[in-house]
Amino acid sequence: MAVLFAFIVFLGAGLVKGVLGMGLPTVALGLLALCMPPAEAAALLLIPSLVTNLWQLWDGPALGALLRRFWPMMVSLILGTLITTRWLADAGSGWIPALLGLILMLYGGMGLMSIRWFVAPRQEGSLSILVGFLTGLVTGATGVFVVPAVPYFQALGLGKEALIQTLGLSFTVSTVALGAGLWWHGGLPTGSLGVSGLMVLPALAGLALGQWIRQRLSEAVFKRCFFLGLLLLGFHSLVRAVG
Repeated sequence: MAVLFAFIVFLGAGLVKGVLGMGLPTVALGLLALCMPPAEAAALLLIPSLVTNLWQLWDGPALGALLRRFWPMMVSLILGTLITTRWLADAGSGWIPALLGLILMLYGGMGLMSIRWFVAPRQEGSLSILVGFLTGLVTGATGVFVVPAVPYFQALGLGKEALIQTLGLSFTVSTVALGAGLWWHGGLPTGSLGVSGLMVLPALAGLALGQWIRQRLSEAVFKRCFFLGLLLLGFHSLVRAVG
């Protein structure tokens, strides 16, 4: 019964990720936490998250250019994740997901109201390293990869497909770093990895359907869906934290 529930969770989480380019860990962790500890839920999503992120990364138009542009940010993201993964391995802290939810709701609401934050090219170098490190700290503590990296990438003014591929790069690195951190701190239940591998199938099915939907959206409609998705993911994280 638990495996069937997880199958449905990953199908839905993959669909959300296919449309928005994000959301699989947030949705999956929130629902899986109803029936298992946070560290076990995080371990269960590692393989589906990694595979879907790699798919998203390789499916974009400019991987080489993205690696050259963002590699310092990815290094700082890894360091930040390894520092705080112990918190997740020890069952996490309730106030962090609540704060995450509030930030996502604020940013999503601002986006829907066309209030934008823009990053000038001359600021990108130093900001990327700082944002990567902060995202790593949040990833290690919560298992969620979105803040502040997602608002930052959107502030760079990337187009729809470039944004999706950049998120794929960031989430792939975050997933690997999270898995390494959980293993390092003894919070990676090896018995969950077999079930995690099975969950790749529904996650990929949901991802493919979501991508099919996204490709039929205009840039304007995609942006509205993107910010609405941030708002809903933030609300979901907040409710899960205080519930």
